[in-house]
Amino acid sequence: MTRVLVWRHGNTDWNAGHRVQGQTDVALNDVGRRQAAEAAALLAAMRPDAIVSSDLRRAADTAAALATLTGLPVSTDERLRERYFGAWQGLTTAEVAEQRPEEYARWKAGEDAVGGGVETLDDLGKRVCEAIQDAARLAPGGTVVVATHGAAARQGIGHLLGWRQEQMRTLRALQNCHWVSLADDPVRGWQLESYNIGVLVFREPDVIG
Repeated sequence: MTRVLVWRHGNTDWNAGHRVQGQTDVALNDVGRRQAAEAAALLAAMRPDAIVSSDLRRAADTAAALATLTGLPVSTDERLRERYFGAWQGLTTAEVAEQRPEEYARWKAGEDAVGGGVETLDDLGKRVCEAIQDAARLAPGGTVVVATHGAAARQGIGHLLGWRQEQMRTLRALQNCHWVSLADDPVRGWQLESYNIGVLVFREPDVIG
C-alpha cells in the first residue's frame, strides 16, 4: 500500500493578515519556519521515501525542513501550486468582499467559476490530483510527502477521491503545517485515512493560500 501525506506549508505574513496569496511567491515568516520544523520532526518519524513540493517558496521551504531531517532530496512540481486567484491576489479578503462583491459571493457559495481571473475549482482539482498521483509513483508501497497549499490540497484530494464539490466543502480549511494521510489500496483504490493532523490541534481563520 502506498501512502501520501499531503502537507500544507507553514504560516506567512499574508496568512496572518488575511491577504489572498494565490500564486504570489510569499515566504514563510518566523512562525511558519517554527511550524515547519516542528511538523517535520513528526513526519520524519514516519520514514518517508520521497518528498515533492510546490515550487512556491512557502511550500518549498516547508519541505526543506523535512529534507534536512531525512536527507531526502525535494522534487518540485508546479502543478502543486495554490489556486491562481487572478485579480484577488494581494488583496485582503475584506477588500475582495468590498471591491468585487459578486465574485466574492460566488467564491463563498463554492461555485466552480468565480470570475476575475480566478482559476476554476475543476482545473485546480485536476492538476493537483495528477501531481499527487505522479508523486505516489515515486515510491510504490512506500510513503511520499507532498508539500502544497490549502485550497490546492482540499481540491486535489477531493478530486482524487472522486468526491462531488458538495462533499469537498464539508472539509474545513487545512491548517498551516497540518497534513492529510491518503492510502492507495491495491483493491479499493484511494482512501482518506486522516485529515488536518499536526503538532497542535486548534482552529485558525479560513485564509487563502
